[in-house]
Amino acid sequence: MNVIDHVRDMAAAGLHSNVRILSSLLLTMSNNNPELFSPAQKYQLLVYHADAIFHDKEYRNAACKYSMALQQKKVLGKTSKVRTSTSGAAANMQAQSLPSEIEVKYKIAECYTILKLDKDAIAVLEGIPSRQRTPKINMMLANLYKKAGQERSAVTSYKEVLRQCPLALDAIIGLLSLSVKGAEVASMTMDVIQTGGAILYNVDLLVSLADVYFRASDTKNAILKFEQAQMLDPYLIKGMDVYGYLMAREGHLEDVEVLGGRLFNISDQHAEPWVISGCHSFYSKRYSRALYLGAKAIQLNSNSVQALLLKGAALRNMGRVQEAIIHFREAMRLAPCRLDCYEGLIDCYLASNGIREAMGMANNIYKTLGANAQTLTILATVCLEDPVTQEKAKTLLDKALAQRPDYTKAVVKMAELLSREQKYEEGITLLRSALADQSDCVLHRMLGDFLVAINDYQEAMDQYSIALSLDPNDQKSLEGMQKMEKEESPTDATVELDGDDMEGSGEDGDLEGSDSEAAQWADQEQWFGIPSH
Repeated sequence: MNVIDHVRDMAAAGLHSNVRILSSLLLTMSNNNPELFSPAQKYQLLVYHADAIFHDKEYRNAACKYSMALQQKKVLGKTSKVRTSTSGAAANMQAQSLPSEIEVKYKIAECYTILKLDKDAIAVLEGIPSRQRTPKINMMLANLYKKAGQERSAVTSYKEVLRQCPLALDAIIGLLSLSVKGAEVASMTMDVIQTGGAILYNVDLLVSLADVYFRASDTKNAILKFEQAQMLDPYLIKGMDVYGYLMAREGHLEDVEVLGGRLFNISDQHAEPWVISGCHSFYSKRYSRALYLGAKAIQLNSNSVQALLLKGAALRNMGRVQEAIIHFREAMRLAPCRLDCYEGLIDCYLASNGIREAMGMANNIYKTLGANAQTLTILATVCLEDPVTQEKAKTLLDKALAQRPDYTKAVVKMAELLSREQKYEEGITLLRSALADQSDCVLHRMLGDFLVAINDYQEAMDQYSIALSLDPNDQKSLEGMQKMEKEESPTDATVELDGDDMEGSGEDGDLEGSDSEAAQWADQEQWFGIPSH
């Protein structure tokens, strides 16, 4: 047994510090005496040395040493070509015992990933011929592509993982998160899954399915999957911040309050319960409190996208648009595939009359992610802000609704456009069609507005009532109903509630005094049912 074999055995035994010392010594000797080791032996030494450095978490140094090993492998490849045919069998045996070149490249990519040099990691892995990529290489590539917003490449890599390993649940979840249809994913796995029903009740998979529906703006199914997941695991925390946000947005504030309290009892050291309570505050129009709770969530988890979106939305609604932009940009950096991050940023640009910036971002999203209902609607939303591009907005919304007639955001924007053009009958037809398969507060309220415009007051009142039953806090539906009641009973005008005055009673007063407000909320945490520290 030669000295290289001893180094290999120590590496296999996990004696990394010993490997690092001995391999370093042998490499120094080899530099002084190039004839001491063969090219193959020097390649082995460099790989074992790099492995030991990697174990010590010196990732830049490890990447450098792995690269040196690959350079040595090239030298080895050249020398092997001039060997005689009689030594071919021995050479093949030696080549089989050498560390895999592909594994070395994977290790380099791993170093780059840890160092957050994702582009360099992708470049290294893409340098491996597709036929030689192992499942873990395809998995790493898929995750890197997804993080970089290269969805098509990510889908291809995840599918390749499933082709080789049909039960790789992380790859299944990755595909579902990229909006690949469940039936298509199932077709790649069902040949080997005999207990498919059991997998459908996997909590992580249910949460991922819920996230897929959420990103596709299918709120109903997203909420359903989140509910199924938490029924299976009452202590579930992952994804509950998105669930709470959706429930709050739908107007189920009592349920959100219960959910937040339950999660605080499980753990107040996670961002999720703070985000949920913040969403309750935000949709109760208590923006200062929502801001404070969002900040608390970010303290616990600086990578919480939902916390950043909550804080950004609170800042925007408090008129602090530039600060809001910073938070939406950070959310966008962390989750480049989530359209709601871009939507928040575009809303800020529009709020500050930055139509050019908003248009630039909307066009970029459209070009990067393709023409789907969501990207078409985002671009149309910006076009609606400029009278010159309103006709283009209509074309974009027509395309969006052709793809997804039930897409609420597209329906709402088209209804807004029809209202501007005073095409009330068209608007009523559009809204009735959208409401045939779903019940949505905003759509019912807008239908009420259109019905008022054609003097159909009785059904308008019915639509406002339905809207308020779905979201009792919907101020616009309440105002529409009160306006109609006032017109029908003018003598009762003196008792009309002024919702705007109530809303402005201290919650959004002194915007610059947010630090003192935050301190006030901190003092009153226990009053809100939030644990104190």
